[in-house]
Amino acid sequence: MISTPAPPDPWKTAEAQSQWNTTTAQTQQALNMVNQVTPWGNVNYDQTGTQTIIGADGRPISVPQYTATTTLSPEQQGILDQTQQAQGNIAGLAADQSAAMRERLAQPFEFTNRDAELWAYDLASPRILEQQRQNEERLRSILANKGIREGSAAWNAEMQRLTQANSDQLNQLALAGRGQAYGEARDQYTLPINSLTALMSGTQIANPAQMGASTPQTGVAGVDYTGLVKDKYNAELQASQAAMGGLFGLLSAPFMMFSDRRLKENVERVGETDEGTPIYTYNYKGDPQIHMGVMAQDVEKENPDAVVTHPSGFKMVDYREVG
Repeated sequence: MISTPAPPDPWKTAEAQSQWNTTTAQTQQALNMVNQVTPWGNVNYDQTGTQTIIGADGRPISVPQYTATTTLSPEQQGILDQTQQAQGNIAGLAADQSAAMRERLAQPFEFTNRDAELWAYDLASPRILEQQRQNEERLRSILANKGIREGSAAWNAEMQRLTQANSDQLNQLALAGRGQAYGEARDQYTLPINSLTALMSGTQIANPAQMGASTPQTGVAGVDYTGLVKDKYNAELQASQAAMGGLFGLLSAPFMMFSDRRLKENVERVGETDEGTPIYTYNYKGDPQIHMGVMAQDVEKENPDAVVTHPSGFKMVDYREVG
């Protein structure tokens, strides 16, 4: 008999889809692991084992594991060895420097007006103080030539004016140079840090896998197994519905139909009625159109009243009597 196809098992469909996804992933991984040969060295991929993961169904799935091995050319290997040795030496110096400046950097950076004054004084000592001394000697000579005696009011006034001018000159130097003095003091404080930073920075040899041309990535389209199962089920369901619709149409026909097997060809059994009468697809000889129905010879065995013989000698079936 004709029946509606059973829907696919979702768990079995999901399991099969998962297997196809795993196969697709492994294929894509294998295609993209292309060995590389560059002027700087080689990168080779080798399968070095497998890893077992547990699928949604609780069963183990074995997936391959690969190892990428980078081999430098002799020249690049030599550069790498020398670079690492130099970095080791620099790292040792940096460790020594960091230990030496720990105590220094433990004290916060400070800069006061007194610091600015001392800086200005140190800057003025070689030249400005000598110039001021010469100015004082010249003033003494001028006052003496004018007959102004040392210790007199006029003498003291001129000397006080010179002293004030010298003080103003030093104050102006301190004010004008305070920013420069602050910058120099700050640089002296941060110099150990900058030196340590420079020692700890360096250039490393590049990975040959990054130096070569980029490897084209291959995309492998996955198999839509779930979609295929769904399409197959829908096709079977539509065929079943069409077959049942055609059969119901035949059984409801209010007239006798030629159903003699001798008139038909390409006969294929496709089901049976509720009473067990076989149902076939066929075409009448000389007519390519496909039909669906019963054979008079089969019906006659179970229900002779449903079959009559045409004057031509061929048998006809009253589909209203077919059970």
